[in-house]
Amino acid sequence: MVDHEVDTTAETAVADADGFDRRGARAGAADGVLARVRAGADDLTGALRRVAEHVLSDPEAAARATIVELAERSGTSPATITRFCRAMGFEGYADLRLGIAAETGRARLAGWTVDIGREIQPGDPLRRVLDQIIAADTRAMHDTAALLDLAEVERAAVAIAGASRVNIFGASGSALVGEEMQFMLHRIGVAAWAWSDVHEGLASAALLRVGDVALGVSHSGQTRETIEMLAEAGSRGATTVAVTGFPRSPLAELADIALLTASRATTFRPDALSARHPQLVVLDLLYIAVAQRTHDRAHAALRRTAQAVDGHKSAKGANT
Repeated sequence: MVDHEVDTTAETAVADADGFDRRGARAGAADGVLARVRAGADDLTGALRRVAEHVLSDPEAAARATIVELAERSGTSPATITRFCRAMGFEGYADLRLGIAAETGRARLAGWTVDIGREIQPGDPLRRVLDQIIAADTRAMHDTAALLDLAEVERAAVAIAGASRVNIFGASGSALVGEEMQFMLHRIGVAAWAWSDVHEGLASAALLRVGDVALGVSHSGQTRETIEMLAEAGSRGATTVAVTGFPRSPLAELADIALLTASRATTFRPDALSARHPQLVVLDLLYIAVAQRTHDRAHAALRRTAQAVDGHKSAKGANT
């Protein structure tokens, strides 16, 4: 039965749609429609949330449904479907429907036929598990590419290239991702430090100033320690960058620049763990962008650092 309720959250969701697009998804683009819905679903409530959940549960059926059919299946109303489309950055239902159809069609053509959401069973052969992991990570990285605002990557790269000091903050698995970024930046001559301990991170953040950069990594964007360290850095005048999966999370809202990632959870790899590869893709892109903008210095630094460790490599043909 169609629900004709008045959705009290609709006006807020529609009003915030531009902000969501600015943080990541490109409004009206067919690419990454489902990633956009997935990223925005947690910010919706009531009827709008039900529409998002229904679309994500069966995208192909949603692409075939009329606006009335989608309203009936999600227990809402055609007016709510229209508000949902606007909240996601589409002019109307036709644009949303075409975008979903195009995306699901591309997935079939690319051979993404593995059921990513299927529960991995104890007796599953490793070939099937491997195919499922590869499919999940491939889709997550494609979704990340669709969500990512390259103008924001450009802003972050310019800031890092001109910074005298870069601090990178993260906790747990995000700290490992941050350490990888710190290692890459050091190799091209960028003075960067990675902090996971909140006391040490806060002390280092307090020494930053205008012209420096602080980067916080958190899939949820809700890790308190990372938020505190990035906030301290921002209060000292540093440019702040967030790498997160949620555009309206506290970390994203705090940062001057937000770089969005997507994830595809599988058994034993919840969102926070499955986000690692997309996070690394985004940071790889940011690292290369910095290297492009410091081209001569980066090449010289890579050469010198390679020469410094060359003597610690085993000679070719030597027994080990």
